[in-house]
Amino acid sequence: MSIWGKLAGAAAGFAVGGPIGALLGGVAGHFGVDRQLGGDQPPQDQVAFTVGVIALGAKMAKADGVVTPDEVAAFKEVFRVPPGEIHNVARIFNLAKEDVAGYEAYAEQLANMFRDNRELLEDVLEGLFHIAAADNVLHPMEEEYLAAVANRFGFTKAEFLSIRARFVPDVKADPYVVLGLPHAANMDDVKARYRKLMRENHPDRAIARGMPAEFIKIATDKVAGLNAAYDQILKDRAN
Repeated sequence: MSIWGKLAGAAAGFAVGGPIGALLGGVAGHFGVDRQLGGDQPPQDQVAFTVGVIALGAKMAKADGVVTPDEVAAFKEVFRVPPGEIHNVARIFNLAKEDVAGYEAYAEQLANMFRDNRELLEDVLEGLFHIAAADNVLHPMEEEYLAAVANRFGFTKAEFLSIRARFVPDVKADPYVVLGLPHAANMDDVKARYRKLMRENHPDRAIARGMPAEFIKIATDKVAGLNAAYDQILKDRAN
């Protein structure tokens, strides 16, 4: 079953607590009880990941006060929302946007849920970056917001800049920053870091750690960014 069916089961069964659970509860009637998963509990990580990205994306939309068509398209691209479910996702998005709970509550719940799964927290942050940078402009308020979310997730400034370098179009990505390496790193260290990141971010690993298959484009794009950074370092050092 797709994540959207699992989301419906969680909404009807109130399977997730905290602000994410409250958000699901607010739209439970719209999903319809007849679409529950029977006796099966929906995977909590996948539900929390999905609703967390929707909620944080909604809060980010308020950061610069404008939701552009490119950002909406990127949102749909990341989520791979089937036509029949767009209205349900929109309900969650709009409810989260107007929710009295601030982004901090959602970020802290995800940070607590995934404190032993930092890769999944990075996936969340990358999904937000993908949406924010879709119009080829990262608004200063959006960047400030993303930095604040990253901080609450426990990422260092260097880790945040590494993620930023793969998405921000206003500068040519520094391949060393993308790989999280100092410019003085020797080639053995570069190769070791690249191979480690490729293993960790293979789409199959992303699904295994809790990312819904509907979000796999995030992992695919990340792998492409890592490949491009490594190729650039090889090219630069060959000259």
